Amino acid sequence: MNLSLFKTVFFCMLFFSMVLHAAKSPNILFIYTDDQRYDAFSTVQNEQGDKGRFPWFKTPHLDRLAAEGVRFRNAFVVNSLCSPSRAVNLSGRYNHLNGVASNFRDFPVDNVTHATLLRQAGYQTAYIGKWHMGSQKERPGFDYAASYIGHSHYFDSKFIVQGKSVQTKGWIDDVATDYAIDFLNKQKDAQKPWMMVVGFKTPHGPFDPPERAKNRFDGAEARVVPNCNVPPPYSAHLKQHLSQKKFGKTVPTNLNYMRCVSAMDECLGRIMDSLDKNGLKENTVVIYTSDNGFYLGEHGLGDKRSAYEESLRVPFVVRYPALGKAAQGRVCDQMVLNLDLVRSMLDIADVKVPEQIQGKSWKPLLTADVDNFRSSWFYEYFSEAQKGTRLPDIKAVRTENSKLICYVDHPEWTEMFDLAADPYEIRNLYNSPQHRKMRSDLEQELARLSKTTGFVVPEYTDRPYWWGLPNGPDWRPDKKPVLALLFEAAGSEKDRAKDSSPNKNVGLFKRGVKVVALPDNRKCFKFDGAGHIQVKKSDSLDPSMKALTVEVMVQIEPASSGVLLAIGGRSLGYSLAIKKGHASFAVMSGSEKAVKVQTKKPLHGWVKLTGILTAGQQVELLVNGRSVGKKRVRGFINKLPNEGMQIGADVGSQVVEPAFGSFSGLIEYVRVYSGEKRE
Repeated sequence: MNLSLFKTVFFCMLFFSMVLHAAKSPNILFIYTDDQRYDAFSTVQNEQGDKGRFPWFKTPHLDRLAAEGVRFRNAFVVNSLCSPSRAVNLSGRYNHLNGVASNFRDFPVDNVTHATLLRQAGYQTAYIGKWHMGSQKERPGFDYAASYIGHSHYFDSKFIVQGKSVQTKGWIDDVATDYAIDFLNKQKDAQKPWMMVVGFKTPHGPFDPPERAKNRFDGAEARVVPNCNVPPPYSAHLKQHLSQKKFGKTVPTNLNYMRCVSAMDECLGRIMDSLDKNGLKENTVVIYTSDNGFYLGEHGLGDKRSAYEESLRVPFVVRYPALGKAAQGRVCDQMVLNLDLVRSMLDIADVKVPEQIQGKSWKPLLTADVDNFRSSWFYEYFSEAQKGTRLPDIKAVRTENSKLICYVDHPEWTEMFDLAADPYEIRNLYNSPQHRKMRSDLEQELARLSKTTGFVVPEYTDRPYWWGLPNGPDWRPDKKPVLALLFEAAGSEKDRAKDSSPNKNVGLFKRGVKVVALPDNRKCFKFDGAGHIQVKKSDSLDPSMKALTVEVMVQIEPASSGVLLAIGGRSLGYSLAIKKGHASFAVMSGSEKAVKVQTKKPLHGWVKLTGILTAGQQVELLVNGRSVGKKRVRGFINKLPNEGMQIGADVGSQVVEPAFGSFSGLIEYVRVYSGEKRE
């Protein structure tokens, strides 16, 4: 046989070998939801019995999937946040290595993923539905994509189908299901194996179910669990709020969250029926999970991110009919992670796993218990620029029966729990003399896992504006206050005040405000009692969950009255004002009325007034650097008020009632600091 003929025969044999292997390879269908907690699943509710929070909740199709497959009762994510978790699903690598550490990054298109590796092995790959990686349009590794940008909308969304924008009608997960079924219909007689990912938007906010589910579970409430009134250490506001709250046996819950899951369950049923109809069930591995858990009042929280069980745990079911009865109706208690997904998919498809892929294959767990499958694992979270969140970086380790949670730069917040004795994570044992060995063991294990996973703080974190500022979650008492705004008449223009702080806020003159020069050549803002300076709502002026300081140099006459500075209104905010020569500083932080401190005697002449909301949660007023009074306030202002800042007035809703009115007189400068600022 000549060399040319030999090569021809060899490559033909290789080709037919690959075809034969491909024909025997199972199809893989990976379905995952967004923010579905592990117990939003009626099989789990039935199993929990009296301890289940939602005994009225039903997911018949997810129940069917569990009855026909393997349900993992201890499934977790290694970063409880949407985009980072999705990046782990794709890459099989921790977020400190895969290029995505927040919700604001595109997934690197050159990453090795389960899709790229399965496609190289002869699989056809498809991605349907929610991707949620920044505003990314690419779906790297997928031959076919019918997806959308970001979160899109629950109704009438635009899908990007093979690169073209398509306007759709109806509920978004119904539309995604239609695309998924269309793909399945085309695989009935396909020669190649396929892998399809279906990403549902459900039940991510704004929790908008389809019409068919809008009245489901009306009147239902959630059972109260012991940790509903146990706040996390990083939230002083929640501690005060929950201490005043009374709980009965049940509490209202987010029914639209549950309605969305219920409607999605019907979509799951349609996809499973399509597998049956097309004769694909027996050779298709179905994997079902969520990108992270979700709080529904536990620890007083909503959302996810932090390292308590409700945030970390996810539903996880695998149906693999080819494995027979040993993999049907099985329940597995070994700890599995979303980090394991890529390695497990490749194991199922008999595809070589690259060295950089982390995690373990759970394929052996589908038919039998495996001793020492996993005894501990590492959790990470990187604080990100997401409005409404005040969480620092987190490193944690969880074992089968214990957990250590470390908040970076806040050792005083460290938590340790004995999960066997305290599954609701109520009793922090970190400083308990009786649990020194547990603490030592967990600290050593956290250090070991940090090293073995290659942990670093990646440069691609997207830090919030408060990172490093006073009373932010990463703030330490020895950090200095930071100037947030400085308006000086000198250097201001005819129609606007110039901000000399790094934030460059703009203050627009609204009627009756101008810059004037005094005999000593100082320049001042002059207010005529009708105008004010308007400052747009800005994250740099966010007063929430921290100490703050406002300072105004003002000329006070015996009859001077009016608001010098205000932000927010009757629900949240603060104001510095004068009434008949008496100065006052008031803070509204969720009480029925503002907490106010004022001078006992009228002031006159040029005066420096300083209002401080202290780190100890007191309202304090200073006159020329001297404290004239303090009062305890309910807590920090808990979020950025909807109304912007005004200087010389308090327009819109009033921080203090009755209203003080607009100011008439001279102001030399206005300063706002994040944190306590004293001379």
